[in-house]
Amino acid sequence: MRITKNLSFQNFKKISISKKKFRELREDLYTLLNGDNEIIKSFSKNYQYSFDKEITKTVKKFTEFNLIGMGGSSLGMRSIYYFLSHKIKKKIFFIDDLDSNILKYNRSKINIIISKSGDTLETIVNSNVIMNKKNLNFFITEEKESFLRKISSKLNSIVINHNQKIGGRYSVMSEVGMFPSMLLDLNLNKFKVLEKIKKNKKFINAIVENTLKTVRIVKKKKFNSIILNYDQLSSDLFYWYQQLTAESSSKNRNGFLPVVSQMPRDNHSLMQLYLDGIKNNFFTFFFVDEKNKKKINSKNLFNNLDFIKNKKIGDIKKCQFLATQNIFTKKKIPYRSFIVHNRNEEALGELFIFFILETILAGKILGINPFNQPAVELIKSETKKLLLKL
Repeated sequence: MRITKNLSFQNFKKISISKKKFRELREDLYTLLNGDNEIIKSFSKNYQYSFDKEITKTVKKFTEFNLIGMGGSSLGMRSIYYFLSHKIKKKIFFIDDLDSNILKYNRSKINIIISKSGDTLETIVNSNVIMNKKNLNFFITEEKESFLRKISSKLNSIVINHNQKIGGRYSVMSEVGMFPSMLLDLNLNKFKVLEKIKKNKKFINAIVENTLKTVRIVKKKKFNSIILNYDQLSSDLFYWYQQLTAESSSKNRNGFLPVVSQMPRDNHSLMQLYLDGIKNNFFTFFFVDEKNKKKINSKNLFNNLDFIKNKKIGDIKKCQFLATQNIFTKKKIPYRSFIVHNRNEEALGELFIFFILETILAGKILGINPFNQPAVELIKSETKKLLLKL
């Protein structure tokens, strides 16, 4: 079913849901969309950024940037950068892990350092190694005392306030994702589709029905959410989704494990497990329907391969995508399916909104807070204890 001009969505089949619960959750969703939630506000063209768009004039001549951040401070921008790579002429080097060879990334004179708390250990270490006095540094962090605030003051750098009411994994449509996007000359307003979504009953109903069915599947002890991704440029979108769902849903022995599986490559390593292994999985198919003009060289094929003569690579991949769904249907394996018809900012904005809203609604149904991640703080404090002993 086409839910926007950019997206088609097929929901889980043969999973019944209560009409009453559907109406109640849809009402909850409209209340959320029309409320005073800063995450939702960031989906709108009216969102008030904490940076001046005139700042782009300062860096217009630069074509390379370093982005230093962890988790939600990096993954959202990675999603944008690779999904829209066909229209981006500038280069971002993502520094989002601890790497002893980090200096090989230090090719740019501009650093974008992102940490909501301003005290993320890995971000502090990486920025310490990368930054120097010759760099132009932009810091995106909360307006409070922190290491990044102190170092930004010492370096006389530009500081952009991270919205205190938006957690890192929900921040892609706020300053965290939109400021770097602006430096890449992308149109920020094209991402912002909230007003269209509110009026789109197909989109709203799809999210509500999808969320109810997903939670019902999880309650049947299917805890592995496998994303069968047929688009290489969307890999980082689903690593962002992986963090979003894992950190938001996994509390009080609730939650599920999102796993990104690259197709068709994993047909030759994991598909046997998906089809005939233990039945604790549910699946998301994802495909971008692009006009790939690259054709097979038919002169080098023998008769037993007539079925691929004169075929385009995109056609082959789409047939694999559809064939796999057909087999899943026959084997009664639960799956939903997305097809992207236009690779643009609007489509990506719709996907961000879909996944964020389903995550928030799932938290409501499960009776958990989808906005915190208390267990992660234990590792941070334990790491500090061990470092103090060295």
